[in-house]
Amino acid sequence: MAFPLELKRPLIVFDIESTGISPRKDRIIELAAVKVLPDGTEESRCWLLNPTVHIPEETTAIHGIADEDVKDCPTFLEKAKEIFAFFEGCDLSGFNADRFDIPCLEEEFARSGMNFAAGRRKHVDVQRIYHRMEPRDLTAAVRFYCNRSHDGAHGAEADAKATLEVLKAQLSRTDGAYGELPRTADELDEYLVPHDPLNADRSGMFRWKDGEWTVNFGKKRGESLKRIMLNEPNFLKWMLKGDFDTDARMIASDALEGRLPPPPGVR
Repeated sequence: MAFPLELKRPLIVFDIESTGISPRKDRIIELAAVKVLPDGTEESRCWLLNPTVHIPEETTAIHGIADEDVKDCPTFLEKAKEIFAFFEGCDLSGFNADRFDIPCLEEEFARSGMNFAAGRRKHVDVQRIYHRMEPRDLTAAVRFYCNRSHDGAHGAEADAKATLEVLKAQLSRTDGAYGELPRTADELDEYLVPHDPLNADRSGMFRWKDGEWTVNFGKKRGESLKRIMLNEPNFLKWMLKGDFDTDARMIASDALEGRLPPPPGVR
């Protein structure tokens, strides 16, 4: 069957597994790409790479790739020319590729001394198509669950009442996956956003590791919160001014005053 999109140049649909969720700081572990030529023929490649840094256990739990699996694999630098040649002259596609996969690949090429020039290519982000064609806002939820239009959208009172109506409709359904929905607030909270007992805050900016609280993001990842509290208070002051969740900023504020969160299980 002919490819349902008219192509002037080959289109590469690709996906990345990495050491984390920061395109700028994390490294590629696996890169799979399918090149669709203008005539509809396809060519696939997949590279398993040694990121040259530790793969965090929580990341391994998601994609199943650990340090041991890639210790003998080539690095991105060693494969950069080969990967660049495969992508050369192609437009780009992926799921959430604009926010993650494309910038992640561009950063790896930059570290290899190569200009990927993603901005000069056309992007077809499949997630953007999905969100554009299947809105996931409150108006769409009212239409889907309550079978009515949402009059008064973006008015606080109308939105609050509509949200409650949608929640009741969701919890009243017992068909399919809805039957798995917990029916207590505590269980539903855990179901929707599972809590990791080793995280001090909900988003995991601070994490229990090797018997103490550590920073779990950025250049300070893995460093002792106690050491930073004593020796680098400016880092914590920077967090207070940054775009962090309230609970993470509260931990930073407490640390500036000499207080650390209690160990896991003691709260």
